[in-house]
This record gives sequence, C-alpha cells and structure tokens, in this order.
Amino acid sequence: MDWRERYERAAARYAAGETRELDERQLVQLANAAWAAGLSLLMDGDRPGAAEWLRRSAARYRESWDTDGAPDSWGRPIAAMKALLIAGADAEAAARWALEADAAEADSPIGRYAGTLALLVLGRDDEAAALAMTLGDGFPDGVAAALVALATHDADAYGAAIATVQRDFEMREDFLEDLPVPDTALDLNALAASRGLI
Repeated sequence: MDWRERYERAAARYAAGETRELDERQLVQLANAAWAAGLSLLMDGDRPGAAEWLRRSAARYRESWDTDGAPDSWGRPIAAMKALLIAGADAEAAARWALEADAAEADSPIGRYAGTLALLVLGRDDEAAALAMTLGDGFPDGVAAALVALATHDADAYGAAIATVQRDFEMREDFLEDLPVPDTALDLNALAASRGLI
C-alpha cells in the first residue's frame, strides 16, 4: 500500500474542507481527514508529521462537539483520545472532556468505553477497572479484556487480550477513512507502555 499517496489524498481533502462552511458535519469530516493523514504518515514512518496531524484531528473532534454536537456523540472524545495517545501527546484534556460530559455514567457501552479510556488516561485505574466490567455483551471482548488488564496492570492478561484485538482487526473489512490501520491496538499499546506492561 502506498501510504504517502494515502496521506496526500487525505491532506488534500482536509485543505478542500477548510474552504467550506465549518459547521458540525464539516468539522467531523475535517477531523476524519486529519486522522487519515496522520495514520498514513505514521504507517509511512514519519512520526513527527503523523503526530502533528493527529493532534489536529483531536482538536477538530473537540471543535465539532462544541458546535452543537449531540451530547452522546461518544465517538468524538474517543477518537480525540486515541489520536493523542497514538501521537504520543498529552490526552488528559480530552479525557477530562469525556468525563465532564458524563461518559462514565452513559447508558450506552460506547459511552462507558469513552469513560473507561478517559479514566485510564488520567491514571484512575481502580475506577477504570470497575467501569470496564460494565461494558457487557455486544462490546468487543478483546477490547474489554484489554481495558481491564490495563487497569489492573496484568501484563499476561493484556498480552492475550491485545492479541485478540489484533486478530479481530485482521478479520475486518471496513475501516474509518478506508485505512486498514489497527488504531485500537495502537492506542491501547500506548497506555500499556506507560504502565510498563509492554
């Protein structure tokens, strides 16, 4: 796969999008394009360039939320935290955003996933472990197990769980922005590295 070409296409979409009215929908499209540009550069070996685009993506996701976004659009704080973690940047502000939006008390598993991720980013691991246990049926088993392992600092359990996450990724056919990049494994591994689990 030509990752540089993927980057150039994503960057061009971002530049074109900036010329349009920046309503909520357009801001999400800009965030997605920046996400694609960042991951493409990461896969091409340009970590500094990737980090710049991923930080831009996180900022656009937050901006879209603040522009009359639905209060349960949990994919946006999740994507912002993931982008910043993969970039090696400080994700604490994005984590506080998720918790201030009551992600930890959300009715939906995806909302509680946002809350769990936020608690892990902030180092509130006991709370994260308890919340991860509520994700329940229908939520990907490997991701749930990885979250619990991160929160309990269980390296063996984390290794088994992230292998499941990777296998599940390899079976997928659809990807955000059509980019086959294991972003969930990447952001979870960033959290694992910060805990000395990998």
